[in-house]
Amino acid sequence: MNKKPSYLFVCLTFLFIISLPQLILAQKKDLNNPDYYETYPDKITGRIYLSQKYAHYNFPANSGNMEDMEYKANPKLNLGAGITLHHFSVNLFYGFAFLNKKDEPKGETKGLNLQVHLYPQKWAIDLYGEFPKGLHLEPKGFAKNDPNKFYYRPDIKGTLVGLSVYRVPNKEKFSYRAAINQTEWQKRSAGSLLYGGNMYYGSMQGDSSLVPAMIQGSYPQAGINKINFFSIGPGAGYAHTFVIDKHFFITGSMVGNLNLNFTKEESGSSNSKVALSPATVFKAALGYNSSNWNVSANWTGNGIWFKGSATTKDYFWPSGNYKLVIAKRFKVHHNEHRHS
Repeated sequence: MNKKPSYLFVCLTFLFIISLPQLILAQKKDLNNPDYYETYPDKITGRIYLSQKYAHYNFPANSGNMEDMEYKANPKLNLGAGITLHHFSVNLFYGFAFLNKKDEPKGETKGLNLQVHLYPQKWAIDLYGEFPKGLHLEPKGFAKNDPNKFYYRPDIKGTLVGLSVYRVPNKEKFSYRAAINQTEWQKRSAGSLLYGGNMYYGSMQGDSSLVPAMIQGSYPQAGINKINFFSIGPGAGYAHTFVIDKHFFITGSMVGNLNLNFTKEESGSSNSKVALSPATVFKAALGYNSSNWNVSANWTGNGIWFKGSATTKDYFWPSGNYKLVIAKRFKVHHNEHRHS
């Protein structure tokens, strides 16, 4: 009997492979202009944070008179804590009950949702691993006889595994770590071009048609119970941090990609499609930063469009993470042995 590897094992193996270049490059001295940003190799960064991840699955309708069908995961608001030392970070979080009061019956989403952002030397690397099970449709009452309830499918599960790698040529003056990881301090405004590429594998499947029976006449995906795609392509963009009075900052980063997509839709038989579609990777942050403290909010995520055989319109699957952070940098004390 063949056993499939657990999602956790797959994610940890993938993360280890992707982290190797960062761990090797971290041994080298960072390239930075201290007039623009400061690094703190002799400090530990500790943080507490609130975070919430999201994953949406958008199905286009037959015509503009009908809204797109959008499945959503029902994520928890998490409280977390973590530390960073020499570019190696450990973060732990949990969705406590007092942060997640059930006021609306959207149904429960189970599964893993991981996002890892690595910034070794002149690179920005993003790793995604999402495996939600149990999705609902919005708005309330859509595809239901009862306008006060959400359509919920505990059997539907999604998968998205992705990797994006972009070169950051102006690493001497621009710091992603200051905005996203709280380990550096950007003191002057600066930006950088970005170029590289990304790749994704995604799927969605249920025990029966993904389109509810009540609305099957309005959606060309009626009868389809599984969709999967592979997407790969180059991309380019720009990132910039605006700094006010050394301490207050606003960061924006956007990369546009043109991806080659291979899509398969299954409904007993299968139909395949190969097409070009866009994809985006973005980051945004704002807050206060200094040599010791960072108080900030950030938003990281991606958007993937891909075409199927059932319709000429694109599927659209966005995902991301919102985070509110308070971080403190602590001096690492080294024991010195003096010889007389």
